[in-house]
Amino acid sequence: QVQLVESGGGLVQAGGSLRLSCAASGRTFSLSLYAMGWFRQAPGKEREFVAAITASGSTAYSGDSVKGRFTISRDNAKNTMYLHMNTLKPDDTAVYYCAAKRGMYATSRILYDYWGQGTQVTVSS
Repeated sequence: QVQLVESGGGLVQAGGSLRLSCAASGRTFSLSLYAMGWFRQAPGKEREFVAAITASGSTAYSGDSVKGRFTISRDNAKNTMYLHMNTLKPDDTAVYYCAAKRGMYATSRILYDYWGQGTQVTVSS
C-alpha cells in the first residue's frame, strides 16, 4: 500500500509563488519505482492534468495551461515530489492532488493507482 500526502498549499496573491510537496510512504515502498503526477480540480470542473515526471526524474511533462510557469521535480532519496508554481493566476485556484503509478508517466488520471488527499491552492486577484 502506498500513501501520498500533499502539503504546501495556501492563499497567495496573483503573480506569487508556491511550492507543493508530495511525501510518499508505504511498507517496503520505494518512490523510484513510480512515475508521478500532479492534477488539480476546481469547483464544478473535472480533475485536470498539471504535470508528470518519470520514475527516475529524467523526463518531465507539463500541461499547456501551466507550461513555463510550473515545474515538477522529485527527490527519490527523500520519497518526495514537488510542484514549483510561479506567476500564479486566479485560474490556478483548485485542490491539487499528487498521484503515483508504475511504469511510464501519463497525463490521464485514470491510469494512476494511488492518490493523495489534496491540498488547496487559492490565488487572489
